[in-house]
Amino acid sequence: MQSKQPGFDQGARLRRRAFCGMTFAQAGASGPRGAAGPDDTLRTAVKRRAIPAAVASVAAAEKTIYEGAFGGRGSTSGVGATTGSIFQIASMTKAVTTVAAMQLVERGLLKPDEPVARHLPELGGLQVLEGFEKETGKPVLRPARRPVLLKHLLTHTAGFAYANWNGNLLRYTEQSAPAPSGTSAAVPLLMFEPGTRWEYGTNTDWTGRLVEAIAGQTLEEYFQRNVFEPLGMKDTGYILPAEKFERLVSTHQRQGDGSLKENPRTPPAAPKVFSGGGGLYSTAADYVRFLQMILRRGLGAGKQRILSSGSVEQMASNQIGELSAGKMKSVRPDRSSDVDFHPGHRDGFSYGFLINATAYEGGRSAGSLAWAGLYNTFFWIDPRRGVCAVLLMQFLPFCDSEAMGLLREFERAVYGAAF
Repeated sequence: MQSKQPGFDQGARLRRRAFCGMTFAQAGASGPRGAAGPDDTLRTAVKRRAIPAAVASVAAAEKTIYEGAFGGRGSTSGVGATTGSIFQIASMTKAVTTVAAMQLVERGLLKPDEPVARHLPELGGLQVLEGFEKETGKPVLRPARRPVLLKHLLTHTAGFAYANWNGNLLRYTEQSAPAPSGTSAAVPLLMFEPGTRWEYGTNTDWTGRLVEAIAGQTLEEYFQRNVFEPLGMKDTGYILPAEKFERLVSTHQRQGDGSLKENPRTPPAAPKVFSGGGGLYSTAADYVRFLQMILRRGLGAGKQRILSSGSVEQMASNQIGELSAGKMKSVRPDRSSDVDFHPGHRDGFSYGFLINATAYEGGRSAGSLAWAGLYNTFFWIDPRRGVCAVLLMQFLPFCDSEAMGLLREFERAVYGAAF
């Protein structure tokens, strides 16, 4: 159990929901198939699973149809979570970076099939880590036979990895000099030949560097001008202003005894560099605006075009053929549990999103788009049903069993409701 949050019924608190048009069952009532509604599901699950805070938003293309906030901002604050609470969304940043890259493709400044070393020379002449010498333990490296293309970065098939889920990379980084301070992506070392398999990694960090190189702007500047401002995402960015600190939700870490320990809550310093793979702060209300843009095939709420419908189609289509995506074996259990978003099924990957080829039982349709962030923040977009959803929590490890349980229960409640 995490420490008790004062005044929040052991971590569960309901915020009045905003229904705008399509309506769920009456407050706390069951859906049409007898399932509990989203409010009852989240309230009960947050308390039962001892999750410090959970905020959710569900929307159709034009309307927000559910908002709920449960738990507290932090154990000592006495302040409840709201739909305006600010979360570190980590790898949910990746979808935004992908949109930025696709904008540059539309302008003819990038091509999915071109080697990225044309714009980022440090990604030329890459090495592949094949393993380690048995006698000496020294890494065995060889030159890559293929160049890394933009489409490899956008689909996590370039060969880059994360040490959280790749034992060879973890071993290599532990025995090598640390990366220079302030860098937004790891040393460019490949774990396999580009285009030959899917593995989650620093691909989108490099995509972010590519966007900055082509646009001549930082990601913060580019995102604000080309994505956040047009979509009305006023609480999203890499820099958390001092006046918004009181809305920031505390992070927690699962301990060996199963409890959650709250991390010190201090104002975050402005980053020295901006990572395409993570680092954004946002709210459920803001991020659902971004997802609605994808549902509207690239249009903002004011009908301003963020992406062409053709680009959205590429982001909604499997781009990795018969390769399987979305399954990662953890080698750092403090950071992440094993990841399998769709057990028993082989999912694909588009430019920026995981795509489930078959429907989730009681949940999202086949062909839905999804991803997540390290602190257990999740989203999905269901084009067939015309609905998108965000669920934000703030603790490690990623894919913690309690977080995944809450996600599944929430998703079933959403699809059991009358929308």
